[in-house]
Amino acid sequence: MDKWWQTTTAKVLGVAALALLMTLPLAQVNALVRERQQLRQAAVGQIAQGWGGRQVLGGPVLVVPTRQLSTAAGHAPQWHAGSETVLADTLTVNVDMATSTRHYGIYDVPVFVSTVKLQAVFRATDLARYRAASTADWQAGKAALHLPVGDLRGLQAVDALQVDGKPVRFDASAEQLGPWFVVSVPIDLDALGEHPVVVTATLKLAGTESLQLAPLARVTDVSMHAPWSDPSFTGAALPLDHRVDASGFSARWRLLDLNRSYGQHWRGHDHDIARALSASTFGVALYQPASVYQRNVRAGKYGLLFIALSFVVFFLFEVLKRLRVHPVQYLMVGAALSTFYVVLLALSEQVGFDAAYAAASMAVALIVGGYAAAILRTRRAGWILGGVLGLTYAMLYGLIAAEQYALLVGALVLLAVVALMMFLTRHIDWYACVPTPAGTPASDARPV
Repeated sequence: MDKWWQTTTAKVLGVAALALLMTLPLAQVNALVRERQQLRQAAVGQIAQGWGGRQVLGGPVLVVPTRQLSTAAGHAPQWHAGSETVLADTLTVNVDMATSTRHYGIYDVPVFVSTVKLQAVFRATDLARYRAASTADWQAGKAALHLPVGDLRGLQAVDALQVDGKPVRFDASAEQLGPWFVVSVPIDLDALGEHPVVVTATLKLAGTESLQLAPLARVTDVSMHAPWSDPSFTGAALPLDHRVDASGFSARWRLLDLNRSYGQHWRGHDHDIARALSASTFGVALYQPASVYQRNVRAGKYGLLFIALSFVVFFLFEVLKRLRVHPVQYLMVGAALSTFYVVLLALSEQVGFDAAYAAASMAVALIVGGYAAAILRTRRAGWILGGVLGLTYAMLYGLIAAEQYALLVGALVLLAVVALMMFLTRHIDWYACVPTPAGTPASDARPV
């Protein structure tokens, strides 16, 4: 009676176990990809320190200091200082972005310098109404215009800043509007009388990777233009209309106060307001489609599948050609296939993903094909296995490149592969012994 470990079924189970064992080096490769991604984020941080990070820009807001008399029983009357914030009635922003790529070591990071033209209008009737409804005394002569900026390091210039047609100048401030620091300019509301407050400015704002706007007005109109062909519109609102082509993109947003979760006016510093302000921003990120690390992650997701397929091809040669392949030899092939992902990651950081993929896949196909020719003692087998492996890597590249249709393409390829394997193994007797090596007398070998 044949021993159970000599059956074809036992060999199949052994090959499957070896394929699962290869998940260990694949997991290490995935961890290496995550580590390199973290190093890239560190590079982004280094560039942002000197250039400006992810930017957020709001429109000008009016902050009026107040005082209120407290008359608690048993205590002398005391004045308590506070503030009230009023948003503009209309805010119009035009953003013209100039984009480029900065390098830190081997890493490329998209950066921008935006020329921002803005106009904010505060209605006198709004100011009078909020002042009349307040329980505190407004110190209107000591009011200030605050302009919130996500990263003040990126504020390169403020030109043509005017309040009611008169030039003024922003000063540094320790104040904050919600989560953002501000620059400030004092304003005397009493001196303006019953006229609306009109604020205009031209800014140069630099940043890294993304620019977000805060809708700090009853009606906020934003238009944006940039020579970046892969924008990612993000945040609380998508543009009403946009155009994207090879020369860049343009987009336009229009938001109402009804579209956000905070009003036109609030008192003091409220943590809920700060969270609502952060949640209301919208804008664009300078997306890098299918970056090196994204593509490496995608390739790694199919690692176990392609190692298993390669093992299946070896097994079919073993069964159909009456050959023998030792488990150690399977492991050697699996090690070569796993090394592909390390080589791909290392090369792609230096020469780009496409060239790295071509070099790594060609090298592994030649190594595995040559090894197969040696252990199977036939060049034809080596050529076939090398060709199959090359075709497999070509299919993998197609899956990586097909961003939106990767799942559909992958499912169809997997279905075709399974159907092919079923067709090739339809006549195998899975209860038979694994064929004996070449040179064994035919009388001692069981047909497969």
